Amino acid sequence: MGYARVSTEDQCLDLQLQALRDAGCAMVFTDQGVSGVAFSRPGLDRTLAHLTPGDTLVVWRLDRLGRSLGKLVDLVNYLNGRQVQFASLSESINTQSSGGTLIFHLMAAMAEFERSLISERTRAGLQAVKARGVVLGRKPALSNDQKGQALRLMTTRPIEEVARQFEVHPRTLYRLRQNHFSEKHVESTEIDTKPRGKSVPVDK
Repeated sequence: MGYARVSTEDQCLDLQLQALRDAGCAMVFTDQGVSGVAFSRPGLDRTLAHLTPGDTLVVWRLDRLGRSLGKLVDLVNYLNGRQVQFASLSESINTQSSGGTLIFHLMAAMAEFERSLISERTRAGLQAVKARGVVLGRKPALSNDQKGQALRLMTTRPIEEVARQFEVHPRTLYRLRQNHFSEKHVESTEIDTKPRGKSVPVDK
């Protein structure tokens, strides 16, 4: 069973279709004007739905199936789990042969290496950003100065009124007050539990 894809409506499928028919594909599904980045495509979905154990999915070239090496490996693994073989004509890959299986294993190793590099670059980037003092994540609802002002106002005014003034949800101020009291309690506990020195009588 064959699958062919072109990225734009202007491109022609004829070359791929002829190569797939010459390879013995009795049925060919197509996607025209569809990017290879997304792996959810009408033609590819129909192809996968028609495959049965013992079939072989054939493409003219690997990038016709997808442009992400990691996702290509995942898809071939998925086919293998369904007892479906995979072949790419241009790269002479066929998972029915030992050579094709070896190439696929090399592809899987390269995909894992690619994932590791991306993960490593992401971690390094985050560390560099943190080192520059950039705060990651969602912007806090209140700055430190606003928190101090809100805590003072809440001693004399209703929380709902203070929340409207700072344009935040009352729950934000309830949490702020609870955290503030918890920190004060921890500080007072640390002071109370500090060891006290013994008094020594002074000789007169």
